Amino acid sequence: MDQHNESDVTNEERTFRIQSHPQDCGSRLDAFLGRHASALAGMDALSREQVKRLIKHGCVLVDGVAQTKPSLRLSGGEVVDVRMDTAPVREQAEAMPGRLDVIYEDDQILVINKPAGLTVHPAPSCDEPTLVNRLVARWPDMAHLDKDRPGIVHRIDKDTSGIIVAARTNAARLALSEAFSSRNVDKEYIALAHGVPEPPDGAVDAPIGRHPTVKVRMAVCAKGGRHALSEYRTLHADPLGRWSLLAVKIHTGRTHQIRVHMDYIGHPLLGDPVYGHKNAAGAEAVDALPEPLRPCRQMLHAWTIGFDHPVSREHLTFSTRPPLDMRRLPLLLSRSVQRVVVTGVAGCGKSTAARFLAGRGGRRDGPAPLFSADQAVAELYAPGGDGARFIAGRYGERFVSPDGGVDRRALFQAMQREPAVRREVEEAVHPMVRHMLAGFWEKHSRERFAVAEIPLFHEAGWRDDVDVIVCLYCPEELRAKRLHEARGWDAHVLAAFDSWQLPQQAKIRGSHLVVDNSGNTDRLHSRMQDCANVLTWLRRNRMNRLRELFDRLMRADI
Repeated sequence: MDQHNESDVTNEERTFRIQSHPQDCGSRLDAFLGRHASALAGMDALSREQVKRLIKHGCVLVDGVAQTKPSLRLSGGEVVDVRMDTAPVREQAEAMPGRLDVIYEDDQILVINKPAGLTVHPAPSCDEPTLVNRLVARWPDMAHLDKDRPGIVHRIDKDTSGIIVAARTNAARLALSEAFSSRNVDKEYIALAHGVPEPPDGAVDAPIGRHPTVKVRMAVCAKGGRHALSEYRTLHADPLGRWSLLAVKIHTGRTHQIRVHMDYIGHPLLGDPVYGHKNAAGAEAVDALPEPLRPCRQMLHAWTIGFDHPVSREHLTFSTRPPLDMRRLPLLLSRSVQRVVVTGVAGCGKSTAARFLAGRGGRRDGPAPLFSADQAVAELYAPGGDGARFIAGRYGERFVSPDGGVDRRALFQAMQREPAVRREVEEAVHPMVRHMLAGFWEKHSRERFAVAEIPLFHEAGWRDDVDVIVCLYCPEELRAKRLHEARGWDAHVLAAFDSWQLPQQAKIRGSHLVVDNSGNTDRLHSRMQDCANVLTWLRRNRMNRLRELFDRLMRADI
């Protein structure tokens, strides 16, 4: 077969002419060009897909007429012109070269850390600069490799960040394309998913095809899908089960494979606008974040890749940690209210201490939320309250006040005289208060800290419900004096009340922080300020430990 010399060769366009012969009669246009692809590219070969794209883009003329159907049948004897036009890519590249994070570079390949939001190569639906434009702007000699996808041997989604490999020569492109198609490349991604998979490590072997009704989506298809296999392992699971950090290895390269497979097993990726669900585990926690901090893309990052160099055959492995939005999101979702309980024996000054602590400011716009167990009991004993209904149902009219609530004086006196009444009331009312406390923590879950004053905290056994226990200490004589002056309690009433509680030293031993309230109010305020500083340090230290944990987990060498 005769091939005419290349004509009209410029920096912007290379045109090749091929004369077909009678034996080519009936050949498809793409097959005909594919057989002579080495001539078209000069030294190296074009792939079948590249040839098809050239035809579809009007770059192939048969007897001077542009043809756009790869399936066109030749009659034999036609003159076929192929224009290797690279101008569109170069024009966009020169207009907006953009930044490139190059992990590795030699004369055959490039390894790039692609940012989220950057499309890999031009397409009819993409009218903005792409990774290809940036590559050609920096390495202009790559433009001759392909009209639209110079150097591209695999892809990741526009809003997926991470590693992508590009070829700088046709020989490297062919070798890498073969490695990817034959699955001789190890690829692992890191992802943030809704909920926690069970089992924590597993595989998803489910075929993927186009969604039957929503054309922009892919889906697991019982019929017509292509084989797809993904393996995942859980790196970290949120203690509340709202989200998990996963490493996912793909053994096939289907469109949206990880996103589809994780959605299929009930754990779509955080921030995924196509496969995410409003009802997915942890969706409320994400929605509770301030809007600028919510994920605006699927939380997926091409983490590691391993392959043989196309020329030297040396095995290469590259890794890169996720960008800031993925590193920050676990910290934001892990942030929870620091639950601080102030407790102590009667007369120790815990009410004053709790109010001061809350007033230090859990929020920038005001004091921290404050819960009072005494106020909670008052609500329970009010007319129509759950406590009032229980006491009326258990004891009849004995402790009912004229307004239908609880006669607290009569009840208190009975609890002093009758231990059985006290035990029954505490066993019924304490769970009600605990339920109200849980609601308080939940309501203020996004605050930096919240304070609860609970006199009988240790006695109730709620240690697991809080983060920090602050106990007020007061010498016995001083607190007896304060109770007598403030409430009129005599030694008999104080002894009776103390008999219901743990001794002061036992409460101190069971607490994290102890504040001495043996001085005046100014002295107490000074010591509570010191306490507030310690609580701030504890919060920061917790977040620093979490940051170190996630930084370690997001390193690819684990």
